Amino acid sequence: MTENEHAFDRHMLEALICPQSHTTLHYDADKQELVSKAAGLAFPIRNGIPVMLVDEARELD
Repeated sequence: MTENEHAFDRHMLEALICPQSHTTLHYDADKQELVSKAAGLAFPIRNGIPVMLVDEARELD
């Protein structure tokens, strides 16, 4: 599969909110994460699919 087949659809970001803080998310293309500054969490994007589980999120420094 090519990189484009796993690319994150940035338009999807408009429909997603943080499951913990219920605030908007910011897309970090370099790390392939959706970042919730309010919750201090970064949700991974795997194979083009955002994993919106708090247990799977990385805590921000």
